Order: sequence, then C-alpha cells, then structure tokens
Amino acid sequence: MKEVIETFYTALKNCDGPTMASCYHKDVVFEDPAFGILKAERAKAMWLMLCASQKGKGFNVEFSNIESNEANGSAHWEANYTFSKTGRKVHNKIDAKFEFKDGLIIKHTDEFDLHQWAKQAMGIKGLFFGGMKFFKNKLQSQTNYLLDNYIKEKKPFN
Repeated sequence: MKEVIETFYTALKNCDGPTMASCYHKDVVFEDPAFGILKAERAKAMWLMLCASQKGKGFNVEFSNIESNEANGSAHWEANYTFSKTGRKVHNKIDAKFEFKDGLIIKHTDEFDLHQWAKQAMGIKGLFFGGMKFFKNKLQSQTNYLLDNYIKEKKPFN
C-alpha cells in the first residue's frame, strides 16, 4: 500500500487531480480541519479542485515518512503555496493517516495546526481568530461552498 500513498502524493506534487482521485476507493471518507468530512465523490472532487487551482502557481509538496501495511498507513507531507485570498505565503505541515480497502484508500485523515495555518494565510486576523471554533466552522463553510460550486460548474464525474 506504500505505492498507493507514493502515487497519491506524487500526483499532488504534479497537480494531477485525476491520478489522486484514482487512489481513492469509491466509498472514501476524507477529513481535515479546512473541509471537515468529505465522502466519496466530494472527497475526490476536492483534490481535483485543489490541483486545478494550484497548477502553474508555484505550489510545492514534499512528502516523507510513509509507513503502511495492508490495512493502514501514514505519511507526513508539507505544502508550500500562496494563499489566493491574501497573497500570503503558507508552509503547511500535515500528518496523514490512511485506511485501505480493495487496494485503495478508503479513509484519509489529514491533521495540521489550523491556528498556525491561519496565522500564515491570513496574518493578524488568523493570529487572533484562527484558534477559535467559529473560525474553523466559517472556514469549512467557505471551503465547502467553493467545492459545491466547483462540482456544479465542472461536473467532474459526469
């Protein structure tokens, strides 16, 4: 299963959303602080949207510490990019956990310090509010709104 994780992050590094989506089981559940819980096609569409928005914009990913067996896996990855809303540079450090089924990722959980991310992405606003629950809820509402619009406009799975 190590190869699946390596394929997934190599595709992310190359902003190749379709390859990333192909590493996910049809019933995948993804979770992170920015989007909350995404299931099945929504999880796949999130990576398609992210890759499409970052292609050619200096997005850089490094991954390491991949461990896996037939049922579970983990990895560390770091993303360097410019947050589009503010133009601020972000260096996000993420720890990922995976569960596998039928040779694909069935569960993917990304964990990172949302307050640290908010300070980088939003400056003083992120410093003051990034650690608060209402900030996380508002962020998830906004990211899911963007995802809904992406799915409506692009119809990535039709």
